[in-house]
Amino acid sequence: MSNRPRRIIVAITGATGAVYGVQLLKRLGATSGVETHLVLSDAATLTLHQELGLQRRDAEALAHVVHRNRDIGAAIASGSYQTDGMVVAPCSMKTLAAVAHGLSDNLVARAADVMLKERRRLVLMVRETPFNLAHLRNMTAVTEMGGIVFPPLPSFYHRPATIEEMVEHTVDRAIDLVGLDNAHAPRWGGMKGTADA
Repeated sequence: MSNRPRRIIVAITGATGAVYGVQLLKRLGATSGVETHLVLSDAATLTLHQELGLQRRDAEALAHVVHRNRDIGAAIASGSYQTDGMVVAPCSMKTLAAVAHGLSDNLVARAADVMLKERRRLVLMVRETPFNLAHLRNMTAVTEMGGIVFPPLPSFYHRPATIEEMVEHTVDRAIDLVGLDNAHAPRWGGMKGTADA
């Protein structure tokens, strides 16, 4: 058995919701035995600054390993490099389309393609609303190939008090979906009492 860390690729693309990728990096970075590999699209750099006031280097500082999106020769572009999953947080519709159609012209799309061909966990936190028919067909195609389409929709049953709590809950679900143990995630224990009929 290998003693290597669990390698999780985190890609941040140009859709709104850069906070999900940043929070995911923070949570995984604090998880023992996990090694994060970060890829940022060019548009993600703009979104990080617009939404969070962060520079590229701020996000890169949260990862163990950083890859350039144009580096198609990176380790994570090969199925022979052992990884355990990938989360695209957030996933733009452009990235979704590239994955759905096998257009591996950048490292985000190529690494996602590797996840699918090697039957590894791929989670796409797609961000757009409303969806048009092309979006829906691309999501169907990725699902049929074994990917997990996971729009970062907030839940309210745990009664979040802040935006941060909503983001953290969604990130916890993404961590679950790549198959990592996650002691931080709240677990549903059933309804606590019943409402009057």
